[in-house]
Amino acid sequence: MNDYPHAQQVAHSEEEVRDHEIGLGAMQKVSGAWRFKNSERQSGLLSRHTWQIVDGFTSIEVMDELVVTLQEQAGTTLLFACEARACGQGAQWANRVFHQRLLYGREDLQRYRVYALQADDAEYRLVLYSSARTADRQYLHVDLLRIADL
Repeated sequence: MNDYPHAQQVAHSEEEVRDHEIGLGAMQKVSGAWRFKNSERQSGLLSRHTWQIVDGFTSIEVMDELVVTLQEQAGTTLLFACEARACGQGAQWANRVFHQRLLYGREDLQRYRVYALQADDAEYRLVLYSSARTADRQYLHVDLLRIADL
């Protein structure tokens, strides 16, 4: 994405994580607490990137291009996908899941995908989340977790 001409990186981090929760279901409130309908926990090196989509493109267009590219790659399996309100509240994704409040946007414009990837003798989880506040504030967030060898 850093080479994509219509995206400007606005945040990046990298850290070792233990038992990092990856949502495999919508965010929902259960007994007063927000949680995923389904999830898995993985440990490893987590790289997080957030880009603002510019030049009149939408985050949905950019995410759709990425999804097509992923579907064409061997060793890629879609684990979960949701769109719009079926994903749950956008504020929960932005603040609780990705810790990037700028990702909060219109719930009807959010998209979320989780992929399992096999590459270079390693296993990964790739999380894609797109959101839009306005026509000028479109964002794409990517988490890439290289799963630690046990």
